[in-house]
Amino acid sequence: MIRVLTPSQMRAADRAAMESIGESALMQHAGARIASVAPAYAREGTVVAFAGPGNNGGDAFAACASLRAGRAQRTCVIYANEESRTSAARKAAEKDATEAGVERRPLPKNAAEAKRALEQAGLALDGLFGTSSRLPIGNPYRAIIAALNASGVPTLAIDIPSGIDALSGATDEETVRARATVALAALKPGLLLDPARSFVGDLMLADIGITDEQLAAQAQGFASLDDDDFCALLPTRAATADKRAAGAPLIIAGSQQFPGAAVLCARGAARAGAGYVTVATTSRAAPIVRAHLIEQVVTEIADHAEVQDAIDGLLDTAKHCSAIGIGPGLGLDGRTGEIVRGFLQRTELPFVADASALFHFAKHMEILQTPRAVITPHAGEFARLSGKGTVPDDERVARLRDFAKRTKCTTLLKGRTTLISDGTTLHLNLTGTSALATAGTGDVLTGIIATLLSQGLSPIDAARAGAYWHGLAGLRCAQNRARGVVAGDLPDVLAEAIPAKRASADVRMVFRA
Repeated sequence: MIRVLTPSQMRAADRAAMESIGESALMQHAGARIASVAPAYAREGTVVAFAGPGNNGGDAFAACASLRAGRAQRTCVIYANEESRTSAARKAAEKDATEAGVERRPLPKNAAEAKRALEQAGLALDGLFGTSSRLPIGNPYRAIIAALNASGVPTLAIDIPSGIDALSGATDEETVRARATVALAALKPGLLLDPARSFVGDLMLADIGITDEQLAAQAQGFASLDDDDFCALLPTRAATADKRAAGAPLIIAGSQQFPGAAVLCARGAARAGAGYVTVATTSRAAPIVRAHLIEQVVTEIADHAEVQDAIDGLLDTAKHCSAIGIGPGLGLDGRTGEIVRGFLQRTELPFVADASALFHFAKHMEILQTPRAVITPHAGEFARLSGKGTVPDDERVARLRDFAKRTKCTTLLKGRTTLISDGTTLHLNLTGTSALATAGTGDVLTGIIATLLSQGLSPIDAARAGAYWHGLAGLRCAQNRARGVVAGDLPDVLAEAIPAKRASADVRMVFRA
């Protein structure tokens, strides 16, 4: 499991671990983990480390000591503030580094000195600030960061790149642009949120000896799935399951203008494992949808039927279904709005609403104010639904939490790091990829979530598992096709994108830049 802790929670977990194994042991473990990663990013030359005044700087000393002791690096130079707040653990790490032959020099006072320090560097370690740093950063640290970024030397950040707010993801005017970051014991929210995520590089998580019980003792304000968590959530078919027991979502989607949205949504639902997918679409769209769907049942919403008759027809169809996916490609006309609103007000099935459905519900939010609902807006749709306008990066978390708490509706706010909340824990999805930045991929996501709902997952579990799986499929498509991934590629790789169980490791990759 991936733990995501705020800075204050991380400090509390640190204190608990110190009482059991001691602060020096934690620092030594951190140094060893950083040293184990460093060779993968180092070029020919000296390892140059910059140690700030706190224990993050101590981790830099421990890393250099470990590199030298293991003969992984012949030359290490560490630049450290001579007036640091030196703990006993840091003093021990400094002593180990000196005994291992690590050269120590004063911290550069300006950009020119920092530039000279990096002239022979093959790798830089950023140990200037940890999770307790405050923005804005002052000199000489600002000058060092500027020199690091200008040098072209690959930088490995210890726990978090200096210049990032570990809670909010805000960045300083000068922020370390890391080639990779080794987070210690748990991820911090700021590593995963924009704009900070662009500075993190490859993100790894290192076990430094803090137990899972000590991490789990902190309130779960944030959470994130990993491969094992996802696989544990994914429903499995019973040996005795029939086609409807295997999942029977009703997909209400498509129009004459956008029949493809219904096709993509239905294919996403089917490839996610549904046993019986029913598509309800308009009479004008139905022939096109049928031409592309062989295994799924396509029913019609008659174009000229009375609104109440159309609602009754959908309710009759829904009697044989176990969840609903509604919205992709629907018309934006008033009649369609009356039908979808009237239908959802009279069914008790769990549902996921996206795209045009969100347009029809924006002024009728009472329909969405139910714990059986999942909605999947992008930023523009969320701005309209929440009624509070554009959502800046630094307000996404607070705005989503407030909205989900008010509406009791599981809300999936799309983005590079997709945020998901039902008003309690905020889940951060880390499998997002720019390969998904193409028309129709959201329709596939709606189908996936509809199937997971139909197979019995709760709305929050269906949303977070669906987002994770959707991202894995996007990553797999990008591996198969370096350019030109389209939404229709996603359903066919859903099965092969399911990961194998992870082997335990002291350092594991969370995502690659």
